[in-house]
Amino acid sequence: MTVLDEPGQGYATEPDLGTPAVAADATATVTIDGREVTVPAGTSVMRAAAEAGVDIPKLCATDSLKAFGSCRMCLVEVDGAKGTPASCTTLCSDGMVVSTQTDQVQRLRRNVMELYLSDHPADCEGCARGNCEMQSLAVTVGAVEARYGAGRTHLDDATYDASNPYFDYDPAACIVCSRCVRACGEVQGTFALTVEGRGFDSRITPGGTDFLSSECVSCGACVQACPTSALQEKSLVELGMPTRVVDTTCAYCGVGCSFRAEVTGEGEDTRVVRMMPAKSGGANEGHSCVKGRFAYGYTNHTDRQLDPMVRDTIDDEWRVVSWEEAIAKVADGFAAIQRDHGVGAIGGISSSRCTNEEVYVVQKMVRAAFGNNNVDTCARVCHSPTGYGLNQTFGTSAGTQDFKSVEQADVVLLIGANPTDAHPVFASRLKRRLRQGAQIVVADPRRIDLVHGPHIEAAHHLPVLPGSNVAFVNAMAHTVVTEGLHDEAFLRDRCENVDDYLAFIARPENSPEATEEITGIPAARLRDAARLYAGAGNAAIYYGLGVTEHSQGSTMVMGMANLAMVTGNIGREGVGVNPLRGQNNVQGSCDMGSFPHELPGYRHISRPEVRAIYEDLWGRTLDPEPGLRIPNMFDSALAGTFRGLYVQGEDIAQSDPNTQHVEAALRSMDLVVVQDLFLNETARFAHVFLPGTSFLEKDGTFTNAERRINRVRPVLPPRQGKDEWQITCDIAAAMGFPMDYAGAHEIMDEIAATTPTFAGVSFARLDAEGSMQWPVTDAAPHGTPTMHVGEFVRGRGNLVETVYVPTTERTNRRFPLVLTTGRILTQYNVGAQTRRTANQTWHPEDILEIHPADAQVRGISTGDLVELSSRVGATTLRAEVSERMPAGVVYTTFHHPVTGANVVTTENSDWATNCPEYKVTAVEVGVANARRETDAEAAARDDREPAGRS
Repeated sequence: MTVLDEPGQGYATEPDLGTPAVAADATATVTIDGREVTVPAGTSVMRAAAEAGVDIPKLCATDSLKAFGSCRMCLVEVDGAKGTPASCTTLCSDGMVVSTQTDQVQRLRRNVMELYLSDHPADCEGCARGNCEMQSLAVTVGAVEARYGAGRTHLDDATYDASNPYFDYDPAACIVCSRCVRACGEVQGTFALTVEGRGFDSRITPGGTDFLSSECVSCGACVQACPTSALQEKSLVELGMPTRVVDTTCAYCGVGCSFRAEVTGEGEDTRVVRMMPAKSGGANEGHSCVKGRFAYGYTNHTDRQLDPMVRDTIDDEWRVVSWEEAIAKVADGFAAIQRDHGVGAIGGISSSRCTNEEVYVVQKMVRAAFGNNNVDTCARVCHSPTGYGLNQTFGTSAGTQDFKSVEQADVVLLIGANPTDAHPVFASRLKRRLRQGAQIVVADPRRIDLVHGPHIEAAHHLPVLPGSNVAFVNAMAHTVVTEGLHDEAFLRDRCENVDDYLAFIARPENSPEATEEITGIPAARLRDAARLYAGAGNAAIYYGLGVTEHSQGSTMVMGMANLAMVTGNIGREGVGVNPLRGQNNVQGSCDMGSFPHELPGYRHISRPEVRAIYEDLWGRTLDPEPGLRIPNMFDSALAGTFRGLYVQGEDIAQSDPNTQHVEAALRSMDLVVVQDLFLNETARFAHVFLPGTSFLEKDGTFTNAERRINRVRPVLPPRQGKDEWQITCDIAAAMGFPMDYAGAHEIMDEIAATTPTFAGVSFARLDAEGSMQWPVTDAAPHGTPTMHVGEFVRGRGNLVETVYVPTTERTNRRFPLVLTTGRILTQYNVGAQTRRTANQTWHPEDILEIHPADAQVRGISTGDLVELSSRVGATTLRAEVSERMPAGVVYTTFHHPVTGANVVTTENSDWATNCPEYKVTAVEVGVANARRETDAEAAARDDREPAGRS
């Protein structure tokens, strides 16, 4: 292995110990080929041998899958035992003596290998390339010449399957070891692959069809598990074997998977051959999804803008300029706006797709160089209620557990989240736990895959009507308290406001019977679900944007915290309240002080002792008053008082609600600066475009949904010539506030020096120890996987009265349906990245799901072009008639700008954080070429009709 100077780089495959690790208190000491090794009781002989430095040949075994014992390559002899057992299925016992290289064992292995070679292509390209284990294994066991002949196989006539855009399947190279089948079932949980036929006629098939048409979700687990070239990446065929590896972190969802970027070439000639999920990754442990595993090609897409560009008005053509000219235009323009309109006339928006270090310098630039607190982040439009609600109840603005904790859960309450599409690697971990016997309650208006799937059946599906979440969670807690299922000892020992809360939640208006019409859930079913949750040994809550993106999002988060406290499900593994963050660094962008009222570490800007930390370090006096949130920026822009905006890596013209309002605000500004990879929708209103860097070019850290701080390392040099944090620093310096760092590591050092929860974090420690979960302090030097053990961060848990207040977004005769939105597996957020990859194969456009009853009365069939309209706008997209949604509710995604789904969403928002109410919009749907009612006709009718129920 060639190890490079930079940590996290070099080239070597991760060691494979053959079978999974075993957790046991008892141990067994065995002797293998004269080497003594002590392992946990129940460990396989194969794994013990690997730990002792003895390599046993294997084909069907891998440490990511349960032992299978089919290939017969790993035979050994055990003193006192008959025959030659397979080492992968033979468990260690104390005093066992094992021999792995006796004459008999070697002869048997050679015979087995010769049989495999007799049915393996003589011209195997994988063997020649080096990604097929057959050749190297044949040499290892001494089967260089096969007595039974070698050549084309009995599957010569099988169809070569190149249907998947990322990998090929060659049945002729398959040895039917079943590793792919087992990986699809055990690791991914899709069960898309099977063995068809028997004996010599057996073959692997994706459900009797090709891979593209099958239920395969292209996670790559089968490709990763395959020991031959039967399943192989197209990129490997095109580019050849990699020459080095760089460890980094995925830049898609909030799971934060660790990857080993396998590359070839150096400098500007570097090419990524493949992204291999790292078994050492704390969040993913060797698994991946189609986005992280394969959809990285956008980094080299021809749409990528690599030069700074400027223009005087948004109607002018772009003009390519030097970095110096672009920076000067930004700095001079912002300074001129402040001179003419005041210090508060400009602001910035940070991105949850950028690193902690990049986000930190943006908020620093706004506060120190701009001289105001007009900084906000795209994280506010998705999960700001999480920060507010959990801070009020628990004392910290983050989830309570690590992902691995779900393996200890007995009951999972999943609310407003669709992990199989939005957080698929966590979903696979959750599905494994469900197959082991845990139960799940799914509270979601849509029948998501976790309601019913392969070897999975939800104990309860509660189709909560959009907008009724608080009534739902109050009814759950009411059942727990009034039926005496609450944990009185936990409440008295660890919580405050207990008596007031218990009296509030016991009120009749919070009962399942009283809320039945509001939530749409029969009282008996809700009571059964509440009893299941309260009666579990360990019960965990996991939730997503279906909780936060409501007018009562913050109230709902506090309601879930109440439910967890009332049942004592806080402070140990297998329990907790766990947000599934949307983007890769939503947690980090919030941690880094991207809100107008908070400095890094969620400390309010009004606190003089906190401001003093930064004032002493930065040499600038900070404004103690909170600045403008994004909606306030837009309103002020239309009022003429807010004139300049810096947007880092966020497409607000596509992702923010009421697109027409957003565009009008952007159009009214004097200077809009967009820093991104592509000329996105927001760039249509920009005066300066600054090219950004992809995650493969970044140096820094991301913080995932479980507070895990992961290193992001540069795989490629910045294609546009500058690190993103350098661009921000250059703007600040040009405005008279020097911001100098020798590298991203110095930014993290500043974060650690000023932010208590990051006190023990540094690049050096992360490189040496791997990821860590904040808080990382003297009391928790290696991080904190589980929060609130013993006591809450705030001391005692705060039980909050969560009064249900109906949303003002109501249906009526003109807009009788409710629209809710979400994501799909193969696309991501506004689609800027995934739409520029082969993921377009699966989801080339946004689709509107509509219930058959609603479709029938409107004359709509699957595939019809329909118009989706609300009080604020309309768009056109194709319909899919589906019973996944209840009657009266329609659903779509928001990945394609041509659809512009947010053109119909309103400006309703959470009362505490202004998080938009994306999940409740009153709409109408009609065949696109049908006559639309005029606004005058509709207004006249609305005046005659009462408002409908939310």
